[in-house]
Amino acid sequence: MVKKAVVLEVEGIAISGQLYLPAGKAPYPTVCVCHGIPAHVPDPDQDRGYPLVAERICREGFAVLIFNFRGTGASGGNLDVLGWTRDLAAVIDYLCTLPEVDKSHLSLLGFSGGAAVSVYVASQESRVSCVATCACPADFTFITEVDEPWSVIDHFRSIGAIRDKDFPRSTEEWLNDFRLVRPIEYVAGITPRPLLLVHGSKDETVDMSHAYRLYERAVEPKQMIIVSGAGHKLRQDDRAMAIVVDWLKSQCQSS
Repeated sequence: MVKKAVVLEVEGIAISGQLYLPAGKAPYPTVCVCHGIPAHVPDPDQDRGYPLVAERICREGFAVLIFNFRGTGASGGNLDVLGWTRDLAAVIDYLCTLPEVDKSHLSLLGFSGGAAVSVYVASQESRVSCVATCACPADFTFITEVDEPWSVIDHFRSIGAIRDKDFPRSTEEWLNDFRLVRPIEYVAGITPRPLLLVHGSKDETVDMSHAYRLYERAVEPKQMIIVSGAGHKLRQDDRAMAIVVDWLKSQCQSS
């Protein structure tokens, strides 16, 4: 396994990531991993969840890209969900330039807010061959329907996801972007590409009902798996990750 640092410039913002390449002959089926919205200041020493997921998938013969959306990790900028959709579009563009990437097997694997962004982008991006989501919200009502909208901004500022004093220019416009990126409105657009929805039955952040709403709106081919007793951080749940890896492998074998 080879790991390479990646830095892309999107709208003048540095987007930082890591590309994992397996042993064997290229091109490889490829998975782009999209992380969730941070709830607190990340501690990479305590949570290696995404790198471990990338390594696990790479060992199965996939090229894997993990990256930080704007406003998170080593990337620049401020948390902006519509900006996140443009980050992901740019990452897909980048992957499609690489000779190591099998363009016919380019999958998205999204977690929570990153899953929402994956659904939104995949519905409009035909180069994505399939989408797997973990703990995907049907909508962001838990962000947009708060009594004190400024408190949401203050929270993300306090954990370093909003870094510039003058950002956002409008709290209402910033919140409205979360109303626009509603997976429930876009999930049907993934067809005819396969969709996997994985959710924990004890998710303390995104209620399991979101998965059922998305599954009902989605179009075949689709599959939903509820992981009994699992919480929100499915990247740390071995059962959930085994389900995702097996499903990703099956998509390569069936096409």
